[in-house]
Amino acid sequence: MTALAHALSFDPAVIPDEVRLDARREALMVTWADGRRARFPADTLRLACRCAWCTRARVEGRIPDAFPGIALTGVAMVADYALNLSFSDGHERGIYPFSYLLALAGEPAEHTP
Repeated sequence: MTALAHALSFDPAVIPDEVRLDARREALMVTWADGRRARFPADTLRLACRCAWCTRARVEGRIPDAFPGIALTGVAMVADYALNLSFSDGHERGIYPFSYLLALAGEPAEHTP
């Protein structure tokens, strides 16, 4: 049981201070305690989904290159380590760990000063 508890511990540094949708629901805005901020367009997040359905579709070449006009319709916490995002195309299976969002924020096109 001790090994399992250790395996499930999360780095508190990756937990954001603020998560919000922009007014038009076209992007997710995230701010971390160290001052890093990122703006994630809904299209980018939809393409980055790692749920089982999207992973299989990606392997089989069935994921489109873009999701034009897609919006975020919901954001929910998953325990204390991730967000569950819902999209206007009905997709709501994606779980985005805060560590994954922080890694995505490291991509220059999405990072904001």
